[in-house]
Amino acid sequence: MPFVKEKFTVPQKMPAFLFIMRTFNFTQGQAQRVLAKGRLLVDGVSIFNTGEDIEGEIEVVYFKPDSQGQTPLFHNRDFMVFEKFSGVLVHPNTMATPYSLLDEIRTIAGDSANAVHRIDMETSGLLLASKHKKAESYLKSSFENRSIEKSYLAWVDGKLTEPFFVDESIQIRKDYSSNKHKVCISEEGKKSHTDFIPLEYNETLDATLIACYPHTGRTHQIRIHLFHVKHPILGDPLYGTTFNTANDYLEDDLSPEDRLTQTGAPRLMLHAQTLTFPYGAKYHIESKVDFKAMKNLLCPKEIREFNK
Repeated sequence: MPFVKEKFTVPQKMPAFLFIMRTFNFTQGQAQRVLAKGRLLVDGVSIFNTGEDIEGEIEVVYFKPDSQGQTPLFHNRDFMVFEKFSGVLVHPNTMATPYSLLDEIRTIAGDSANAVHRIDMETSGLLLASKHKKAESYLKSSFENRSIEKSYLAWVDGKLTEPFFVDESIQIRKDYSSNKHKVCISEEGKKSHTDFIPLEYNETLDATLIACYPHTGRTHQIRIHLFHVKHPILGDPLYGTTFNTANDYLEDDLSPEDRLTQTGAPRLMLHAQTLTFPYGAKYHIESKVDFKAMKNLLCPKEIREFNK
């Protein structure tokens, strides 16, 4: 488990933040964040005052990466690119999360390494991570100013033959009582734009492989835009399916059989295919996964229930 609670002995009185800095080779800012989250305990009680003196037996809860042996698709002294598998989180969402890609990132490059963007747990494909704080700051700024270009592949329900775009604004939903979509199309939302190019239609599966080019980075942007034009991504348990199916998925009560027939696939059929960005030189990195061949995961159209 990545988060562990470990006992330490502080031989002489010192400020809590200084102990964290020396023990874990953290910056002062990193040490203060550990304390702000209540992860240093004295007699089982969290302390939050970063300057408080500590001495003797203490406990610290910290992230201790546990690698599963995945290596980067590409790396240099500043950053790494991983092929993330569907079902793997980028960061742990709780301290009980057994594994995330952060385990590999920190195993390879240490505590200052970090993912610089997020992709959904069920989305597979390229994930960019920094090896140090300077690279992290630069790459996160590059995402914010849109100098990093991304493309995705998706298997979607139905037949598409011509390129198109969707530029509907997207808003985060606040009420999930009647709809489990995390976002919705709304004029009050943030501007968003995605270009789509159909690549191949499979008549037997009634499914189209499309390339997706998001020009903005809104939450669930590709998913909601494709749902909006009535060609939801196959395997999407939130967009393009029923309220009950989405609720069962979120409650972890959706059986694999129902997931297949009610969403069209056992996973979200969305894959981060390319990353193009400047970092001194201009980098263009492409996934080595044959996502086109993953059509073998799709549920045959005659037994798909959600589009009948």
